[in-house]
Amino acid sequence: MSSEQAAEGNQQVWDVVVVGAGPAGASAAHAAACTGRRVLLLEKAELPRYKTCGGGIIGPSRDSLPPGFELPLRDRVHAVTFSLNGRLNRTRRSKNTLFGLVDRPEFDAALVESAKDAGARVRTGVTVSRVEQHGANVPDRRTVAVVLGDGEVVLTRAVVGADGSASRIGAHVGVKVDQVDLGLEAEIPVPETVAEDWAGRVLLDWGPIPGSYGWVFPKGDTLTVGVISARGEGAATKRYLEDFIGRLGLAGFEPKISSGHLTRCRADDSPLSRGRVLVCGDAAGLLEPWTREGISFALRSGRLAGEWAVRIAEAHDAVDARRQALNYAFAIKAGLGVEMAVGRRLLAFFARRPGMVHAAITGFRPAWRAFTKITRGTTTLAELVRTHPMARRVLDTFDRAETTEATAPAARPGEVDDPEPAPERR
Repeated sequence: MSSEQAAEGNQQVWDVVVVGAGPAGASAAHAAACTGRRVLLLEKAELPRYKTCGGGIIGPSRDSLPPGFELPLRDRVHAVTFSLNGRLNRTRRSKNTLFGLVDRPEFDAALVESAKDAGARVRTGVTVSRVEQHGANVPDRRTVAVVLGDGEVVLTRAVVGADGSASRIGAHVGVKVDQVDLGLEAEIPVPETVAEDWAGRVLLDWGPIPGSYGWVFPKGDTLTVGVISARGEGAATKRYLEDFIGRLGLAGFEPKISSGHLTRCRADDSPLSRGRVLVCGDAAGLLEPWTREGISFALRSGRLAGEWAVRIAEAHDAVDARRQALNYAFAIKAGLGVEMAVGRRLLAFFARRPGMVHAAITGFRPAWRAFTKITRGTTTLAELVRTHPMARRVLDTFDRAETTEATAPAARPGEVDDPEPAPERR
């Protein structure tokens, strides 16, 4: 198969083309190339390139890296300071590393090198305008045409879309989202004395906007400071970041990079494939809804997409290709989909009860232990809720209260509503 030629023009046909060279795309390209197939990885930017991201590598991310991959860690986190909109600060410490921190340009470039080492070919500075599964550019039913910005056509047996949250491949597949958030971030160089104070410690601040939070991640002589909240709160989110930086005493330092990014979570019924095209990572809307952590979801879904893309490439008809695509979707939904469902419930709870979350994680030892297990990768949010009776009861009670509130009849004329309604759910 790897030596097959297109019917017209004697053009080479790739087994798998991956669009986007972030963690999801590099993981997909690596997985596909390890099978010995001809794999092409396309990236519109030149590498390394900056991405708005805290760069936290938790246990599930570490466990999903290619064999032998050496993490380019800038720091190892042993302590977390939690605060509630700048108040009630408390630091919890661990004898063991909780998670690691990386610079995304360095991390992503290393993942791409790993894919190249596995046999994938990489082309950077290449924009993909669209994919076609029918029409003049497609010589047969087993082939997909990837049309580049300059009009060049690349032919392949399967496509993996990993081109980010504004994915063109995701638009082709018909990805639907039900949660969009705005993240703002600043990379702030700091003096050695300030860097030493943050070494090995991160800050998580539960923010003033429902569902929002902020973070400080140390990376040597630079602090990554960011906040995230629901889209539609742009001005308030910007104020939150400015106030957050001011409270930290960092307003006097000039950021070397200030950036923003929209994260998008898929709807439950959103497709993950169309014909011979799969999507993964941000392009599929796969990330944890509460924390908006995306690297582990990108690595895990990318690996699965690469493996199933090879099976689709081997499929000799549309029925078999569809069967393999459905198997990929089942694998995603059975793992990452379950975690996302729990994450949505936790986000709803956190948006209404941030003080309760803060009190639990800073003052209730089992909650802190659960946090450490999740960051180290010895459990997941879904597993925690499934096996921990108290966590399950709290969420079940909250879900019932939410349902009751949503279905309660409006007050009749003359009746008085609660003078202090709960904050709007986002």
